[in-house]
Amino acid sequence: MPNLTPDRNALWQRQLKRLRGMLSPVLNGNDFYRKKLNRAGIYRPEDIQTRDDYRLLPFTTKEELSADQMAYPPYGSNVTFPPDHYIRVHQTSGTTGDPLNWLDTVESWDWFARCWTYVYRGAGVTANDRLFFAFSFGPFIGFWSGHEGARLMGTMAIPGGAMSSIQRLQAIRDHGATVLVSTPTYALHLAEVAEAEGIDIASGSVQTTIHAGEPGAGLPATRRRIEQAWGARCYDHAGATEVGAWGFECAFRDGMHINEAEFISEVIDPDTGEQAREGELVLTNLGRAGMPVIRYRTGDRVKLNTEICGCGSSFSRLEGGVIGRIDDALIIRGVNFYPSAIENIVREFPEVTEFAVDIYRQGEMDDMKIRIELNGGESDAISEAIGREVRHILGIRAGVQTVPHNTLPRFELKARRFTDHRV
Repeated sequence: MPNLTPDRNALWQRQLKRLRGMLSPVLNGNDFYRKKLNRAGIYRPEDIQTRDDYRLLPFTTKEELSADQMAYPPYGSNVTFPPDHYIRVHQTSGTTGDPLNWLDTVESWDWFARCWTYVYRGAGVTANDRLFFAFSFGPFIGFWSGHEGARLMGTMAIPGGAMSSIQRLQAIRDHGATVLVSTPTYALHLAEVAEAEGIDIASGSVQTTIHAGEPGAGLPATRRRIEQAWGARCYDHAGATEVGAWGFECAFRDGMHINEAEFISEVIDPDTGEQAREGELVLTNLGRAGMPVIRYRTGDRVKLNTEICGCGSSFSRLEGGVIGRIDDALIIRGVNFYPSAIENIVREFPEVTEFAVDIYRQGEMDDMKIRIELNGGESDAISEAIGREVRHILGIRAGVQTVPHNTLPRFELKARRFTDHRV
């Protein structure tokens, strides 16, 4: 990670230069953004002189991009160059609507990989490490871009596609992998499988784990669980197919840094669109001219910290990483909370190996039920203790029920533990 000056104005000037450089081809060849920017009075890159000018640009939403791809299949009109300029196609997960197709040129693919080097360097990864990627091959961009970032670092990349969990554990051992890259949920599942198979991963070769795809690694209880299981230091990071790898943690792990060398960031009130300290994260990527996003509403709920980090970086940080998805906020009996709050409570109980949450409406009242799997302990006592903690911390009554081992699903990518039966 570069040693950046704490001068925020200097950082903005660098961002502005990068933005103008990207807007030049976009205004010339990208129908989607040329129309949006022209409507905002932007006809030349030089029309943006100040941050206030920038904030007059219209937001971009995922719904817009999805509608555009439906109108102009398969890639929409947010393409800047002719088809022969593009070398990669990937797809969003589709967890919040229909999947989006996304294209990259040689230049933007190199940029995506460069963003990953910030993730690796923040976690202390060097060319001497060996990275194991516990992902399957497919249209999901995370494995591919992380793999390319490892190449730029000169670090050995060990693919874990088309393997069972046991085979992945064996590959980690056989290759002496020092870094595990996965979702936090899957890191815990691998630990569960290792325990069942009598494999001691806590004293194994893995020294660092890097996670994304869900808020887990930013939650204190989940982070502790991962670190205890693997005997390793756990790092959170964030990204999205249509945006890029935009967030990483440094050695201080005092909030997730936004990679402001490659992104312009804002936090807004999701209802008013006004600037805020806590709200929705908005990003513009600065190295993806072939298919960019400009003032993109990510849907991520975050809390901003602009103080200089102990590592010396001036990049803004997000306290606790991504709190959750704006659309995932739950209201039960007048209490607002995010699913991550439940996970942080449940993960404090080491006997719980997996859990699921169901929300129902009984007459005029809402009920929440938590199902848990245990690897030991007195089930009634643990269930009662979890229920007390949920009520104490969130002010909500929850029924907690133990279920037999392997009753609940396991997840390799994004976990889906919460089901709202009211909708």
